[in-house]
Amino acid sequence: MATDRFEKLISRRGLIVRVSRWLVLTVLTLIGIIVVANNWEDSYLGFPAWYIVLPAVVMLIGENAVKMWAVKKYSHKIPFYALDILLLLFITIFTDGSLISTFYIVILSEFYIGQEYLSGSIAMGASSIGIYLITLVVSGYFRGDTFNLMSLLSGAFNDLILLVLHFLVFNFTIQIWRKNRELDAAMEELSESNKELRRLNEENRALAVLEERQRIAKDIHDTAGHSITTVIMQTEAAKLVIDRDPEDAKHKITAANLQARHALEELRESVHLLSGSTEHMTAKESLLAIARESMEGTEITVRCAVDDVELDEPRRRFLCNTLKEGISNGLRHGGATAFLFELRREGDEVCFDLSDNGCGMAQEELREGFGLSGMRTRAESLGGRVEFVTEKDEGFEIHMTLPIDGKRTGEES
Repeated sequence: MATDRFEKLISRRGLIVRVSRWLVLTVLTLIGIIVVANNWEDSYLGFPAWYIVLPAVVMLIGENAVKMWAVKKYSHKIPFYALDILLLLFITIFTDGSLISTFYIVILSEFYIGQEYLSGSIAMGASSIGIYLITLVVSGYFRGDTFNLMSLLSGAFNDLILLVLHFLVFNFTIQIWRKNRELDAAMEELSESNKELRRLNEENRALAVLEERQRIAKDIHDTAGHSITTVIMQTEAAKLVIDRDPEDAKHKITAANLQARHALEELRESVHLLSGSTEHMTAKESLLAIARESMEGTEITVRCAVDDVELDEPRRRFLCNTLKEGISNGLRHGGATAFLFELRREGDEVCFDLSDNGCGMAQEELREGFGLSGMRTRAESLGGRVEFVTEKDEGFEIHMTLPIDGKRTGEES
């Protein structure tokens, strides 16, 4: 795209340069015709002046056409500029001197148009004024005029003013045009860049949505699948002991029922997210609702102390899933009947603590299965850390810390 814009800019500039060259050549031809016509009747050393003026004017027009259309490099144009000076000297000597400054102005116009740098135009303009004055001195010498600097400057004053004004106005106009073209090109490039950024932003947004939905789908597969498998195992275990130990069977069915309700809630929340809706409860509301649901229809107790901490959606969901997993594990594996849950903010971190009154186990016997290992992996992916503490006949504890602002816990700013 940038290449296309550059080529378009070069094409426009080339068109303007070509038109300007045709205009310069046309004006140069008209001035030449006028000069020849004005000096047609004059004579020099017994010869008609047009014998010299006409070939000089034709050669001046021809070599300028070659210079403008056939010669590309500035270094190759230098001999042509030298020839311009020589031909203008002849024309000045063999004419009345009128319109000579106009020849300079037209030839300088062609130079200014093709010159990219203002310093080159300044050098050419200054040297042309000097050459013009020298040409007047030389032509006066051949005419037998006595050299007088003040008379020379006085006679050429108007022409010098024209040359200076032409330089100022012409180069000022060219510089403004070039700056406008550069500004237009920059604005066009900026517009294209903005379009490209918007397109990339839309692609990134679509990719983020796709990645989020894939993550949710994986959560459904892993979490809900694990929960349902656990429900099946609990109910099967309850069937085996229902005759000889009704209390144990009742406990297993209660745990399975709670696990099933949590799985159903997780499925509902995942479907809610996949539908594109972003409305949800706060972290405090969600966690307290889980505690209430866990106690409804069961004989367990969940005591809570929850601060109102503002969290993003991934952290809120993770803390909710951790609370569900912790309560379910305490019921299934530890036979717990009471839980103590606390969520508090400490600086830029949120601390999650859950403990139960289950049977527990020796710390060295703890093996992290699917649920605990997944919990640790997810906590670390969110920049946090988790610790599992257990002791035989002393229950099980989950201590987790997550950064609220996305920085890893313990990381220095």
